[in-house]
Amino acid sequence: MSVRACVCVAELQLKKLVDERLNLQDEVRHLRTQLNTDAVQQPQGGDVVDLDLQRDTNRLISELKFRLVRCEQEVTVLQHNVIRLEGQVTRYKSASEKSEMLEDELKLRAALDRVDELDASNSHLIKRLEKMKSNRSALLAQQ
Repeated sequence: MSVRACVCVAELQLKKLVDERLNLQDEVRHLRTQLNTDAVQQPQGGDVVDLDLQRDTNRLISELKFRLVRCEQEVTVLQHNVIRLEGQVTRYKSASEKSEMLEDELKLRAALDRVDELDASNSHLIKRLEKMKSNRSALLAQQ
């Protein structure tokens, strides 16, 4: 082979390499453009983590909202129970006070009845004593 032929072959190989290099550069540019387009259309790996975190956060917020509503309902029920029980306490306290007053009145009546009984018994005994004294006086006078 002549030098000229070798130079031509080398030039052809060099031209092929330059063309291949240009084609590869174009392909790299095209792939970069496609990658940027895909990155805009699809979330990146960090965004997937953010989406998972956001889903977990939303789920937790929903669960906490549900628990809050349930606790508010329980508070409302407990408040109604407190009101009902306070009413019962008031009624029972009033009934207790009335019962104590009645008990005191009954004790007083019983004491007054006992006093009346003792007075009646005392007056009966005084009459008997006077009768016995008069009988004794009569007996002494007869003797």
